[in-house]
Amino acid sequence: MLVAYPFVSEMHDGDLYESLFMTLTFSTAVLAVGHRRRTLVITTALILPALLAKWGNHFCHSLVPPQVTLVASILCLLFVAYELFKYILSAPEVNSEVLCAGVAIYLMLGLIWAFGYKLVELYAQGSFIYNSGFASAHSMDGYTAFYFSFCTLSTVGYGDIVPASNVARMLASTESITGVFFSTILIARLVALYSSRRVAASKN
Repeated sequence: MLVAYPFVSEMHDGDLYESLFMTLTFSTAVLAVGHRRRTLVITTALILPALLAKWGNHFCHSLVPPQVTLVASILCLLFVAYELFKYILSAPEVNSEVLCAGVAIYLMLGLIWAFGYKLVELYAQGSFIYNSGFASAHSMDGYTAFYFSFCTLSTVGYGDIVPASNVARMLASTESITGVFFSTILIARLVALYSSRRVAASKN
């Protein structure tokens, strides 16, 4: 989604591709955390409103407000990220699934804040100042929100987009803090798992 979306977002059917990418992303999220019945039911209950709102907004913009899609998507991704984070903390050893879960959480954090930035600008126009780029990119629509979110999450901060309102600044600061803390906690957890495994192997 992140790699292909900037290439198709400017196309005539860009919104259609975005809806397809979201459907694929959310469907794989169900597969990732739906190993227990309770988790499967909750994830499905959160994902269905998000997808229905997204496709409803695609076919009829006046039918479903975009705010509904964004809020539902944020709630869905938060729950999936929480379940994956619990899995990492409870994992007995480091394996490919633990590593993939860590990468998935990091990418979902970027998506969560991207939807949050879109939501902020819908409610308060002018929450962001655009210092450069094409005129079409001077909005949190399309790929711009994803770009700004992942730059903030990784604390790159090119300065081409600046949060202006207090809410936008709060979101940007909490995202950068979350990115740093998540990376620190993840690395510490993986090192602890690897170290404990080596100690257990040496005792045997």
